[in-house]
Amino acid sequence: MQYILKTLTRLSWFLFPLASFAQSTPLPRGSKHEHFLERLEILMRDNNELNLANFKPISRRTAVMASERSDSLNHFYPYDYYYHLSSVDQYNLRSLLLNSREWVQSSREGFRSRKPLWNVFYKDKANFFAVEEKDFFLAINPVVQQQQSIEPAAGDRAFLNAKGITVRGLVARKVGFDIYVTDNQERGPEFFRERIVRDDAVPGAGFYKPFKSTAVDYFDARGSIYFNAGKYFNFQLGYDKNFIGNGYRSLFLSDFGNSYPFLKISTRIWKITYTNLFMELVPQTVNVSAGNKILEKKYAATHHLSINATEWLNLGFFEAVIFGRKNHFEFSYLNPVIFLRAAEQQNGSADNALVGFDFKANAGHQGQIYGQLLLDEFVLKEIRARKGWWGNKFGLQLGAKYIDAFELKNLDLQGEINLVRPFTYSHFDSTSNYTHYNQPLAHPFGANFVETIGIIRYQPLPRWSWQLKAILWRQGIDSVNSNFGSDIFKLNATRSHGDYGYKMLDGIKASGLNLSTLVSYEWKENLFVDASIMYRHWKPQGLNAENTVMLTLGLRLNMFRREYDY
Repeated sequence: MQYILKTLTRLSWFLFPLASFAQSTPLPRGSKHEHFLERLEILMRDNNELNLANFKPISRRTAVMASERSDSLNHFYPYDYYYHLSSVDQYNLRSLLLNSREWVQSSREGFRSRKPLWNVFYKDKANFFAVEEKDFFLAINPVVQQQQSIEPAAGDRAFLNAKGITVRGLVARKVGFDIYVTDNQERGPEFFRERIVRDDAVPGAGFYKPFKSTAVDYFDARGSIYFNAGKYFNFQLGYDKNFIGNGYRSLFLSDFGNSYPFLKISTRIWKITYTNLFMELVPQTVNVSAGNKILEKKYAATHHLSINATEWLNLGFFEAVIFGRKNHFEFSYLNPVIFLRAAEQQNGSADNALVGFDFKANAGHQGQIYGQLLLDEFVLKEIRARKGWWGNKFGLQLGAKYIDAFELKNLDLQGEINLVRPFTYSHFDSTSNYTHYNQPLAHPFGANFVETIGIIRYQPLPRWSWQLKAILWRQGIDSVNSNFGSDIFKLNATRSHGDYGYKMLDGIKASGLNLSTLVSYEWKENLFVDASIMYRHWKPQGLNAENTVMLTLGLRLNMFRREYDY
């Protein structure tokens, strides 16, 4: 990664003078506006920008452009069922514009606070402190999340105490930057703590220190700079997370794990977006959070091509390669247009290469069907032979969204199925498996599982929202002395019985259910009061069931809600 940074620094002297087109910071993942944008994408059906937005987080500029277009359609066609925005949608739209005011071209009526604090702070309803001049924009906001939970089966009270700051800005609309830093003390449910012990990492965060014997103390620090080169090329150099896909999960790249340094190049032209992502990762490491050593590095290069084949159908192609080199990047993978699998073969075929295909189809202004196909390794003749060859490693996702269900405005349904074959994401060496900082880069369950997800979202009033979520899965898990392909950290060369005879859910059969309901009230702009109940059941064959019930009351400001959805 240091080679990438040095190269980019040299190139920047040439690129910055060309950066005459506006650059935007993104909406944070988990933002309250994400689901609203999903609704707009389906309602408008043919919005080119939203249909191409499969690489997340989405930029504020894109979100504002789509929202203003939807607002215009609402005014031009006030009686059209699909273009008409409900009062709840109009509230969410104004909130999105308010929170991305630097890109708003339409009316800003209602943005200003009636009673700013000392005439300095909260001059507008969304930002603690903001400056907006001709060539400079800056917004600074506090970040807070306080959760108190009761878990009757556990001896200790569960809690989350997070506090920090977020900063975003633009310089002459050519260079953007954002910063997010929180200090966190957390004692999650029992299964969360077991996962920390197993991985020696906090899910979604990584490094930690013990706190009050059974809790953890950790920082979550992220940041990026953004700039353009000409009209079509966008650059992001950051330490953060990325997500590829349109579902609740991603089989390509998710934001479940720890942040990482990366360089992202997005090329946007015609009906195509082509994204290159180069990452520096931490390989599987014993005592990775000990804090007493310099961690080794591994690297990844990914490409994703997104094209709007029709006004309602989006198709995508994905490829990635994970590799380890002693203190340097493999320069053949820096080529932004080469097929990575071909480059991997020229390098000796020792690295872990994956390819995939995805699609998204908007139907009838109320529905969307989406999916992903991931191929880690695939031989058609072995599929036809039906002998259970271990090397047929692939994953499938199929999902659907239905908004304004049963003619009830702002009642939205989502269903999703994920299936991943044994040994997918694993490799014959511990460096090149599809992981980072002892956590999966894609699905949190690893491999050898089938998962079904159902989500009901309902926003009956502008400030009130309700969600019911059910995650049901079955998995064939490994024991200490067996390898049936669920643990992607195990070397796939240690598989339990040769090359053949592997079926889905082989190993110790286990089933799980994570059922949760959430009620949220937005007291002030970006200030939420949350109440939730979660029930989790986990039963491996031959062992006692583990049941978790947790009741939570929380308060959060300018922050995504902490989830325990695995």
